[in-house]
Amino acid sequence: MKALAYQQAHTLDAFAVDLVEVEEPRLRDGDVLVEVCAIGVNPGEAAIRSTRSAEPGGRVILGWEFAGVVVQTGSAVEDLEVGDRVIGTGDPTRDGCWAQRVAVDHRLVAKMGDQLRFVDAASLPIGALTGWEAVFRDQSALPPGVETVLIVGGAGGVGSLTTQLLKVKTSAFVVSTASRPESRDWCRTMGADLVVDHTADMGEQLRHAGIAHVDMVLSTAATADGLPRIAALLRPFGHVSTVDVGAPLDLTPLVQKSASLHTEMVFSHVVNGADPSSQGRILGTVVDYARSGQVRPIVTTTLTGLTADNMKTAHTMLESHRTIGKIVIEV
Repeated sequence: MKALAYQQAHTLDAFAVDLVEVEEPRLRDGDVLVEVCAIGVNPGEAAIRSTRSAEPGGRVILGWEFAGVVVQTGSAVEDLEVGDRVIGTGDPTRDGCWAQRVAVDHRLVAKMGDQLRFVDAASLPIGALTGWEAVFRDQSALPPGVETVLIVGGAGGVGSLTTQLLKVKTSAFVVSTASRPESRDWCRTMGADLVVDHTADMGEQLRHAGIAHVDMVLSTAATADGLPRIAALLRPFGHVSTVDVGAPLDLTPLVQKSASLHTEMVFSHVVNGADPSSQGRILGTVVDYARSGQVRPIVTTTLTGLTADNMKTAHTMLESHRTIGKIVIEV
């Protein structure tokens, strides 16, 4: 089969991802083999491309957000059949979905039915799973007493879907941050009750709206640099969830408020073997929301064809840090 792969970690300027012939993946007993129809492209993959090299003689195939059709099932798979249309993520320790076919643990996918387009469905998994696991406790509800949630970086994939999930599942007042007119408009479209500019004084903007403090902050951008600003907006005994820890954190601002800190990495269930089936269940619920119109897909850019040029275009957009919603490659 064909796949987009590279050997050495590299910068965007030296983009070295090529379309190559590779062997079709071998299934484990609990796997399904999925014919990939659409790929969601994520900022984390651009970061991995710039830091992870292949083992000597090997190659790296990234990509862990897809929609497609099951073409083969492992011997232990009972709830999925050949021909099922599915969405899913994958396992970062295995080859990803930048390919015509991907092998994945069946517990990490969900049936998507016939109502959704593959391109739309591929915009959902990573953002929805990350947001769900970051803000909900016991997989279902916000922590007690949380009525106002601030999402830092509301126009990205995680922010867009977390906003929608909060509006579907809770009565929380959702505040999103965005600095450009188009990203502010997008946040409102996603359902944000208030949008504030994170390049200005957020506290002043909140107070102008009659909000003294927020109960929870979900940070999708620059937690280390912005932690003092986040802490200043948080009520005592509030909650911070972060998906973007890339540098050491000085937790002193949170300690002063006895705040709770929750870190989120979307593959934790997979790499630690901690109930990976929970992700399939969440995705099944998200599909139900999307099919009923309660959650809208967030694809804003569609690139057609599994080509190196399309992947470079996607990564160029991602590394501009100005993307809204989700970039999807239609295979």
